[in-house]
Amino acid sequence: MNFLIRSLFVLMLSAQSLYAATPLTLEEALATALKSHPLLVEAKENLQGAEARSGQALANYYPQISIAADWTKGRTFLTPTESIKATEAHTDALYLKQTIYDFGRTSGAVEAARYNRDALDKTLTLTRQDLALRVRNAFYLLLAAEKQVVAVGETVQARTAVYQQSQEFFNQGIRAKVDVARAEANLYSARTALIRAENNREIARVELANAMGIPALGERPLAEPAPASLAEPERGLALQEAVRNRAELHQLTALRSAASANLKTAKSSYLPILSGTASIGYADRDFPPAGNVWGVGLNLTIPLFSGFMSVEQVREANANINAIEARNNNLKLQITKEVESAWLSVREASARMASTEKEVEATKENQTLAEGRYHEGVGTIIEVTDAQSLALDAQTAQIQAMYDYFTAMAQLDRAMGKE
Repeated sequence: MNFLIRSLFVLMLSAQSLYAATPLTLEEALATALKSHPLLVEAKENLQGAEARSGQALANYYPQISIAADWTKGRTFLTPTESIKATEAHTDALYLKQTIYDFGRTSGAVEAARYNRDALDKTLTLTRQDLALRVRNAFYLLLAAEKQVVAVGETVQARTAVYQQSQEFFNQGIRAKVDVARAEANLYSARTALIRAENNREIARVELANAMGIPALGERPLAEPAPASLAEPERGLALQEAVRNRAELHQLTALRSAASANLKTAKSSYLPILSGTASIGYADRDFPPAGNVWGVGLNLTIPLFSGFMSVEQVREANANINAIEARNNNLKLQITKEVESAWLSVREASARMASTEKEVEATKENQTLAEGRYHEGVGTIIEVTDAQSLALDAQTAQIQAMYDYFTAMAQLDRAMGKE
């Protein structure tokens, strides 16, 4: 029985280890970030606030109903009797006020609130896109850091073998002590580089976890992304798609519509407001009051002079429209720059990926030959060190080209407004 329990416990630990070792895919990282990242939560709450403000603007279309109770007591001079009398009154009434027509004040406010809500909806889209770009960049950075650790680790192993070989040569009297010292220095240099690479990998893990909106990433490895196609989109089509899809442009369109609605509201402040009023209740000297009172009426308010407030509001609304137009023109220039820059970066990185692949093959072959010559006693420690350094540099360049390509593709997708 104890053996069975121990076996089940070992199986459970193995299953947990297997789950913990499940590679993290880019799709899973994106899904985690877009599910509950604090930046998205904030953007969603801001959108909820804009929807509430839209509802507040609509409230002016509905009647305003209130109940008021009033009690007064005192001594009052009564003009008809030309005497001072003690007075006391109790009043309870239900009041209703309905704006009949305000010449565009309410409709302008409602339109402005709705368009501002649309603008914040685009802000939510922008937050998702920016967060996705950050996650993709962090994912590729960690992937490159892990590959760099492997590459430097291979160099440490190769230099360890050379160091051991130099010691054997020295013990046999074949090589001088300087070979051992140089091989040892090269080994410790590689180990230092490995420590630096491992630290960079941990920093990259922290960055990816932060981009995903989680406290820590754990020890899960990364899944390799799909092989790169090396085929960048056509340059002109990329620009057209960016102008068509960028949420920033749609956001400015909504803001311009909101500014136009605000202009409508500002101009309507020159015009009158027509509203209806009604009240019904009780009034009496005694409490509770028993006398039935009621009243209905119309109210027409015509603004004559407001200290130039209406003039300045119209001026402000026009200035906001012109400013948004300028922002829109500047944004189009910025989008063109972003697309062009990202497209050229993709093109350059894809070319480097092809060239560095051949460079890695050549330097690996050169390293193998140099280590073989040293093992046979005909090569020098300098030759081996140079070959190992060239091989590591080539691997580093290949890793950097891969990282640059994927990040450039992510930036191009963002510049084109892709989700």
